[in-house]
Amino acid sequence: MKLPGMLNRANQSQPGVTGVAKVDRRTGDLLKRIGPGDVVVLDQLDLDRATADALVAAGVAGVVNASPSISGRFPNLGPELLVEKGIPLIDGVGVHALREIREGSKLRLHAGTVYCGEREVARGTQQTAETIADQMIEAKAGMSAQLEAFSANTIEFLRRERSLILDGIGVPELRIPVKGRQVLIVAPGTDHVEDLKKLKRYISEHRPVLVGVGSGADALRDEGYKPHVIVGDPDRISTDALTGGAEVVIPADTDGHAPGLERIQDLGIGAVTFPASGNPEDLALLLADAHGACLVVTVGFQATLREFLDSGRSGSNPSTFLTRLKLGSKLVDGKAAASLHRTRVSTAAIVLLIIAALLAVGAGLAVSGVGGTYADWIVNTWNDFVAWIKGLFT
Repeated sequence: MKLPGMLNRANQSQPGVTGVAKVDRRTGDLLKRIGPGDVVVLDQLDLDRATADALVAAGVAGVVNASPSISGRFPNLGPELLVEKGIPLIDGVGVHALREIREGSKLRLHAGTVYCGEREVARGTQQTAETIADQMIEAKAGMSAQLEAFSANTIEFLRRERSLILDGIGVPELRIPVKGRQVLIVAPGTDHVEDLKKLKRYISEHRPVLVGVGSGADALRDEGYKPHVIVGDPDRISTDALTGGAEVVIPADTDGHAPGLERIQDLGIGAVTFPASGNPEDLALLLADAHGACLVVTVGFQATLREFLDSGRSGSNPSTFLTRLKLGSKLVDGKAAASLHRTRVSTAAIVLLIIAALLAVGAGLAVSGVGGTYADWIVNTWNDFVAWIKGLFT
């Protein structure tokens, strides 16, 4: 993923990295239109791992953040990934940069400064592996405050969504039978493709209901599986996945507005909305639980405290904790499921064992007095069989 930046450096006489500016305060909208060689100008406090993964996958040349990518509230994972992949990250340039920098203009990033032509348009902090490591140490001290805020927001969320979390009221119906079956939910998280590949034996043995969350539906298709249910914004899911016959569930705001519903209508396929303030991963879990799944295996979900806080849910989306608490022992992480289904004895070892047993039997017959008798019997039986076959055609 370092190639775009290397090409930019090679094709210019001035130091730094150049690229076409893509500017938007709304990160979700921005990620839909970025491409290789772009310089992304955004405004995101505490750059998370999911956003960084999308920037790396798009092959951007550089990132300019109006806000601090590491505020110190908790140790988020995005900046570390960008710098590790060789993508320059200039932090804290201020919101005026979003007004000064025009979409489509050519930018150059060098030593913490953003240039448009020869003109300096913004200045911030150039992040390095060392500066990020230092800030991560300080950010760990802020985790306790985030957890306290999370606790308060969890109580407030439970007041708003009590009927949904406790009684399943508002969960849409599904055509596919789920009751008593296992469910595999794939979300676009860290290492989700690799973890899905490791579950091949599990999927083959248990035939679970396959649920794709967002681009997790495309990951399932790429591995040769057909999703039964898709949950998420249709604008972030491929047409092939949406039109592949899966039931589509679109998360909606509590007022009923469902982003991406227009695309579903344009494609001419059916869909149901799921009005709730939870995120798509949590809604997929609630769907599985409400319809009677006996076990739910997750791929691409947050597994550690640091990943949980990094997802940005500590203050705005406490549904994650309550949803997992509701499912309880039904919930199994995909890495654990893959480990439990790992073959302890390889196929090659079994074949060698059978061959060794046959050789031992053959050697025993060869040195025994009855070996010749068995050999004569086998030859005579074969000759009789051949003669019988010939008799059928004479």
